[in-house]
Amino acid sequence: MRVKESKELRIQKVVTKSGVELLRIVVSPSHFFLEQNPTKPSKYGVAYKQIKEVYPHFYMFWEIKNDNYTGRLLTGLFLEKEDIDKFIDSILKKEEYKEYEDYRDEILKP
Repeated sequence: MRVKESKELRIQKVVTKSGVELLRIVVSPSHFFLEQNPTKPSKYGVAYKQIKEVYPHFYMFWEIKNDNYTGRLLTGLFLEKEDIDKFIDSILKKEEYKEYEDYRDEILKP
């Protein structure tokens, strides 16, 4: 692989006004991603809390630019290879993906 572009990111643990610890991914002073608050009594707060009960290493971050929510999300899940099937099966209705071979891209040293 070769690097086409590079950007420094910072990960911070922040505390909300209500005392909840969340993660924040800082892209620039006016652009960051804030973790969904699982204690917030909202559609996404309740959903996030329920997903975290099944997948504790699932993360959902809201994009914020110039002090405004953009409506875009960054989501991710840290899993062991053998656990990914359970997650994929839980979100995909068509199982066509099972017909394909499991192979990885080659990693080239710079």
